Amino acid sequence: MELQQVNSILDRYESRRGLLVPILQDIQALFNYLPREALDAVARRRNIPLSQVYSVANFYTAFSLVPRGKNIISVCMGTACHVRGAPQVLEELERQLKIKPGETTPDMMWTLLTVNCLGACALGPVIVVNQEYHGHMTRSDVIDALHKHAEQSSDET
Repeated sequence: MELQQVNSILDRYESRRGLLVPILQDIQALFNYLPREALDAVARRRNIPLSQVYSVANFYTAFSLVPRGKNIISVCMGTACHVRGAPQVLEELERQLKIKPGETTPDMMWTLLTVNCLGACALGPVIVVNQEYHGHMTRSDVIDALHKHAEQSSDET
């Protein structure tokens, strides 16, 4: 982990108090999770207990304390999506990726998550891949979505 980059983020917030969430958001955007060393640096530089930093990091589901894949897939399991086939879409994602919700593929390419609602009930079942919504999903749509985002990821590297 590059602590210099964390210090740069902390420098931007140096003169402003109480901005722990935006600091953690910036660190998460940089590493795709919150490394222990970064949280230690935040606590030290902001002069707040490490337990408080962890409390905030654990409270918000957007934060992760473990490394996540390059591509984050969130499957809506809310009522509208559930009755329209979200469990079958999730099952197909698990089968294709060979992981369960909350896990990351060994190649660090994919992380699979479930959420209670994505706020797009009319499009259900819905998945979000890297903040891009895919509605009216079926088992067969899963492969297309995975290929699309895998290609986009390879184009970025």
